[in-house]
Amino acid sequence: TASGLGACAATAGSDRGSADEAGDRTLTVLAASSLTDPLTTLARAYEVDHPGVRVRLSLGSSTKLAQQVAQGAPADVVVLAGTAVLEQLPESARDPSRRTVVARNVLEIATPPDDPAGVSSLADLANPAADVVLCVETAPCGSAADDVLERAGVSANVVSREVDVRSTLAKIVLGEADAAIVYHSDVVTAGDRVRGVSIPADANTTLDYPLVRLTDRADTTGFADLVASDAGRRALADAGFLTP
Repeated sequence: TASGLGACAATAGSDRGSADEAGDRTLTVLAASSLTDPLTTLARAYEVDHPGVRVRLSLGSSTKLAQQVAQGAPADVVVLAGTAVLEQLPESARDPSRRTVVARNVLEIATPPDDPAGVSSLADLANPAADVVLCVETAPCGSAADDVLERAGVSANVVSREVDVRSTLAKIVLGEADAAIVYHSDVVTAGDRVRGVSIPADANTTLDYPLVRLTDRADTTGFADLVASDAGRRALADAGFLTP
């Protein structure tokens, strides 16, 4: 996790980031767990194109990542799910000129492939026989799910709330729950390990994914440019994200 990255602070506008005085070319990227697959692909591509650079990815709940940046965890780039968590970043990192929306996402219901609880709509999540898992309320995926359920007037039979969307999806993949509300991208990347149930647009919500440059290093700008490039958008689209 990002909390284990060390104690030196990284503030927007600095050129220190995670590079030390010996010329370490490690680029530290904190990112929402829903971005695991595409950012892993892009990180490896950046390393291939920039010999000597190591991209260190730390993935987790956007809320926790923003808090870690605010507490001084060293990082060069942070990519978050939703814009609400931007308010938790240090003031120096909230400058709009330092961020770019690189993707969008919507919510979707995930069930095991055999759909044991017969879930075909949001309303079915209220079935007492359907064990539903959501992200914790403080994570963007949790607060967005709560908004969707409230908008639909559904009181879901929630049996647990997980720390981030990957942990929530894992409950479905492992057969430990009957349904979860996750991101559309999670359903896409899970493939045949889950079954997706679309949420109607009038009940759904769209989240922007802002990428924030926390340092002014050349590799910070280079990696941000890659994510926002046509190649970056293809990687994100392949993982089920919407283009901004």
